[in-house]
Amino acid sequence: FNTQIRTMLSSKSLKGLSLLNVTPHAVGLHRDARLSSSISPSTVRKDLSFLHKLFEVVRKDWHINLPKGNPVALVSRPKDLTSRARVRRLEEGELEHLLKALSSSSLVYNFVLFAIETAMRRSEITSIKPEDINFESKTLHIPKTKTGVPRTIPLSSKAVEILKEVGQFSIKADSVSQAFLRACSRADIHNLRFHDLRHEATSRLFEKGLTPIQVASITGHQDMKMLQRYTHLKAENLVEKLG
Repeated sequence: FNTQIRTMLSSKSLKGLSLLNVTPHAVGLHRDARLSSSISPSTVRKDLSFLHKLFEVVRKDWHINLPKGNPVALVSRPKDLTSRARVRRLEEGELEHLLKALSSSSLVYNFVLFAIETAMRRSEITSIKPEDINFESKTLHIPKTKTGVPRTIPLSSKAVEILKEVGQFSIKADSVSQAFLRACSRADIHNLRFHDLRHEATSRLFEKGLTPIQVASITGHQDMKMLQRYTHLKAENLVEKLG
């Protein structure tokens, strides 16, 4: 709940309001602001459910009278646009062209390769510290994650090689995204975002034969439905498994 509480406290439409002054209109503005900042509908629904439960506790357990009732009850929940979820994976030759466009920036070059090897989020990679790396066991500890649940992941030989060369990625997350977009432009690659590399990496883990539980332990997904959204297997990569 810590993440949801921080979200509510930082909301421009909700912060500064007393419980009695929170209106459906204010909650609706909060919802719309979250959606416009590219937060998924399912996450916004969870936020609203949390806020609804909070007001129910205020009314029923704390016995505080809310003249207009629970303000969240009058706010519509966004639909889950699963059908519109991005399914972008790297097409044949795109990685080679992208890396060539990044050849003058070894740090971002290695950043991209490391993201594909580990399925880590951009912010997780920029937060890597030397003490998080265990070269002997070929593992990496990720203490701070989007879900708030720390995890330790196995590292491929390529990922270990990159970390031995780089040590840690001393670069801001936004700088990575900007360099990535410029490289895509130089390589004439369209509609590719840095976060799509996580999608690509997750799909590759499945194509290697890992189970959903094994993949989730690496990617940190808590929701199997969300994990499925990230996973789009290429039929040509599954042919050998069929015999």
